[in-house]
Amino acid sequence: MSAPEEPKVPEEAKPEGSQKPQQQQGANNNNNKKKGKEVVKKGPAVANVEPPAWVEARLKIFEEYKKRQEEEVAKQPDVPIKVTLPDGKQVDAVGGKSTPYDVAKGISRGLADAVVVCKVDGGIWDLHRPLPQNNVTLELFKFDSPEGKKAFWHSSAHILGQALERLYGGHLTIGPAVEDGFYYDVDLGASVVSQEDFPNIAGIAEQIAKEKQPFERLAVPRDVALKMFEYNKFKVEVISKIPAEETVTLYKCGPLVDLCRGPHLPNTSYVKAFKPTKTSGVYWLGQDTNPVLTRIYGVAFPDKKQLTEYEKFMEEAAKRDHRNIGRQQELFFFHPYSPGSAFMLPHGARIYNKLMGLIKAEYHKRGFTEVITPNMFSSKLWETSGHWANYKENMFVFECDKQEFSLKPMNCPGHCLMFGHRSRSYRELPIRFADFGVLHRNELAGALTGLTRVRRFQQDDAHIFCAPDMINAEIRSALGFMQHVYGIFGFDFKLELSTRPEKRLGDEALWDKAEKALEDSLNEMGKPWKLNPGDGAFYGPKIDIHILDAIGRSFQCATIQLDFQLPIKFGLEFQTDSKENELERPVIIHRAILGSVERMMAILTEHTAGKWPFWVSPRQLAVLSVSEKSAAYAKDVWQKMSEVGFYVDLDDSDKTINKKVREHQLAQFNFVLVVGEKEAQDGTVNIRSRDNEQLGLKTIAETIDWLKQLEREFK
Repeated sequence: MSAPEEPKVPEEAKPEGSQKPQQQQGANNNNNKKKGKEVVKKGPAVANVEPPAWVEARLKIFEEYKKRQEEEVAKQPDVPIKVTLPDGKQVDAVGGKSTPYDVAKGISRGLADAVVVCKVDGGIWDLHRPLPQNNVTLELFKFDSPEGKKAFWHSSAHILGQALERLYGGHLTIGPAVEDGFYYDVDLGASVVSQEDFPNIAGIAEQIAKEKQPFERLAVPRDVALKMFEYNKFKVEVISKIPAEETVTLYKCGPLVDLCRGPHLPNTSYVKAFKPTKTSGVYWLGQDTNPVLTRIYGVAFPDKKQLTEYEKFMEEAAKRDHRNIGRQQELFFFHPYSPGSAFMLPHGARIYNKLMGLIKAEYHKRGFTEVITPNMFSSKLWETSGHWANYKENMFVFECDKQEFSLKPMNCPGHCLMFGHRSRSYRELPIRFADFGVLHRNELAGALTGLTRVRRFQQDDAHIFCAPDMINAEIRSALGFMQHVYGIFGFDFKLELSTRPEKRLGDEALWDKAEKALEDSLNEMGKPWKLNPGDGAFYGPKIDIHILDAIGRSFQCATIQLDFQLPIKFGLEFQTDSKENELERPVIIHRAILGSVERMMAILTEHTAGKWPFWVSPRQLAVLSVSEKSAAYAKDVWQKMSEVGFYVDLDDSDKTINKKVREHQLAQFNFVLVVGEKEAQDGTVNIRSRDNEQLGLKTIAETIDWLKQLEREFK
């Protein structure tokens, strides 16, 4: 038996013409529409909606097959089983009859009511789904676990889907849980959903929750599922991809029946707080040749206090949005003539170059050699590397000299050519090539988001070519490099080992060896890490590093990937130190710490809320003259500060000194150097921070020494 595969998540779209979707819109809590009234908005008109005929037809088929399933279950004999809990304790249950909820209730009623989902023998499972007819292990999860949040928000997406069917008669497509909530993509026909409709949607969702609708699981033959959803071309497309001999898993809550793998909450009453958050337009399956759908995002919680906390968090996140700060501080902008490619303004370029400069300085200390490689390559390179078969859809492809070429989306194949262009000896290893070359990836237009998702970017990309016996030392060194850089930024981080994906290159023995090498290195590091099965690159496993910013958000930036495959594909070899001068294949370690410089710049903008540390600040100093009498001295101070490399502005205008100070503090200059007649006479500056801390008088030389110390200490 199988559930339908989740289709590729549709990307947010920006189509042209009459199907132009709504722009993203936030919730409006000031709307006074009556909640709970089932209405549909078609332009300015509002009308009651009767349930479409397909709702009743769908329910009829579900109930027919549910009855058959219940009859089959009733015929099953009672099979005593043992359920083993994480602490090793065993409890008795009846296979095919007892549920995980029953087991939890036997421990304590409070526990049973607090858990939202479970794992049976390591597989995710509904609390009210009967246990198998064999001994099992059982893990229980509350909302505050990743498993709990995912199941809770997935069930909340079904509540949203039911509300959209009841309000608009829409054809649902997919509605998954995501990192911070859920969404549903729906075909609304001529209807439009805006933030003004959110109270209506929330009202219906609250009503659904109060009805305590159970989530019921059912498996039916594929042809039955096709009949049930024949009204919905999107569901039919998904079901048609399932092999004819397999069954399809469905879930029902109230009048909603949907394709779904599950698991789900026991019933809708677990959802105590529900909020639609924004809406946007998307293409079905992310393809711009497909119909445009409406995506509605939401978030839900088991406690209203958690929603209040979430709203406060989102307010803080909005204040830190790098797109707003970038505009306010004149760091960067985008233009439709080059979508997804940032224009770095002078102050943005200062930050960008400082970040690259930090990494380059470390390269010099750590034995990396910076190289420069071409921006465009023949398709033959990518065919050799395997990217043409696995990554072509994400590349910019064009014809040149009657051949297919592409802009490079990554540096590793070019570095393989560089390693292989002459004979190599073991004495040269490890070779650490570092490359800040410009990369291009063909992201869908609707997926582009500020600096965090772009088409043109640079990254602190490096490839380490080493002998197999050097792997552990090089990975330890890479992890230490990462830890040093993230310490400068003030990031805490979490480690994950991502193992072989379903679509991969190479034989299993090499994958075993690669995964073991990374696991050993992580264990030697001594920090906690977790396994992320199936999420490795197609050419090798990797260590993913997730950083946590100032408000607790997680971002994956650094990566360390072990690759036994590319050296084979490119025929890379080095001469060993054996008497026979035997040849051996090197191993490649792919390594990035910042990742995309653009994305790291966005993360740091939000992490600091635009209050840049002095060492990376684009506006370090402002020299302010008190009056015209000190203007010449102010210019002299400005000149001296500029000559030693600080980013410094001069304001010798006739504004009052208080106004000058306030303006430059609001503009996020780290320090203002106030100079009047006394300072000019004594050769000093009066220093204030952007937070108006009075730091007192220093001579110019003392000030330069102090500021240089701040830079050296990355403060």
